[in-house]
Amino acid sequence: MEIKTMRHITHPALLALPLLILAGCNSSSDTPTATSTVTPQTKTVFSVIGDTPYGTSPTDVAQLNANPAFIEAINKESNLSFVAHVGDTHSGKQYCTQNYNVTILNQWAGFKIPLIYTPGDNEWADCHKAKEGGGTYNATTGAIDYVVDGSGNLVDYAGGDPLANLDLIRSLYFSNPGKAFGSTLTVHSQALEFDKANPTDNAMVENVWWMDPAGVLFVTVNIPGGSNNGTDPWYGAPTMSPTQAQNVANRSAAVLRWLDTAFAQAKANNAKSVVIFTQADMWDNDGATPAHLTQYKQYIDKMAANSLSFGKPVLLFLGDSHIYRSDNPLVKGAPCFIEPAPGAIAIACTDSAASNSLTKYKKPTDPYLNQPNGYNVPNFHRVVVHGETVPVEYLKVTFDSSVNLPTTASSFGPFSWTRVNPKVN
Repeated sequence: MEIKTMRHITHPALLALPLLILAGCNSSSDTPTATSTVTPQTKTVFSVIGDTPYGTSPTDVAQLNANPAFIEAINKESNLSFVAHVGDTHSGKQYCTQNYNVTILNQWAGFKIPLIYTPGDNEWADCHKAKEGGGTYNATTGAIDYVVDGSGNLVDYAGGDPLANLDLIRSLYFSNPGKAFGSTLTVHSQALEFDKANPTDNAMVENVWWMDPAGVLFVTVNIPGGSNNGTDPWYGAPTMSPTQAQNVANRSAAVLRWLDTAFAQAKANNAKSVVIFTQADMWDNDGATPAHLTQYKQYIDKMAANSLSFGKPVLLFLGDSHIYRSDNPLVKGAPCFIEPAPGAIAIACTDSAASNSLTKYKKPTDPYLNQPNGYNVPNFHRVVVHGETVPVEYLKVTFDSSVNLPTTASSFGPFSWTRVNPKVN
């Protein structure tokens, strides 16, 4: 471990900022089209962050205040093509307010490279929860007892209504689909490229894909974590409302179609690899039973089938469960590595220190066993981004098509990455 201005951890072996991603085109998504022929690059470098900034209470703003320094540390990485945030811009113990979202928006304007963002559950799907400032279903009255301040005002935007908060997120961060602040990166948005047989897909402005000159196809999909794909009844009601059920159905179908679109485009463009960004850890039951993961199976099935058909490396980055992890949950008993403590060097999950940490945080040693559906996809890999706790961390990821690295805590085929804990205080 090297400790300088930044600590690098590697395995020993509506202001002026519109959409934080650039440029869609208006072609239909159901017909794959090859991009213009250019001299191929062999390398690309990017950064991944998630579940940051976090607070332990509505008034804990320590990470929020340190966020500009965190952003500046990423800016100092001279060769990054973009940074991806895999969702959760605040914790599940902080309120969902417009002021907070605008603060994040203004801080992100400090990035000197394109920012790709896929929303997390804490920004919208979980805003109904009382601990996030929403409210609680009253079984006696059948109404919602909303969280209010001392003056009787709702503390959350729209009383924590998830769809209103998702609309707010979209209006702030995705107000101009296909354009990024100060960026030349071009992406394709599902809001602009959807099958007209499924018109509700045009709401999914946050789902994007793009081809990197090095031959990697990147894709984002909005899958909220921690709530069995957003099916936990809002406000603790006995069942989902028709509005909630319709949202789950529309969003899930749109995501499945977008994954198909991305892999079809990867084949059409002869991509060398596919990288997926989303929030949900679909293998982490978060202390509940595996039954609380059933609604994620549809996405895993889709990723598994498309990965096998694609036949080249597929790398999934996600957040949600907060502990850094490198593994393949689509092969039973595949090697895995985790950080046994925040910021620590990742070790094998079978190591006693790792096992103790996994038990403490109720995390699976073999994630396959939480989704034991007969998968065997050796060309797939997953990285869970460190989040929530200090030290804050970002990944610096390198894709190099000229190498084929072993699967370790910090490498997979053409991909390798470094965990960086910058000093931000």
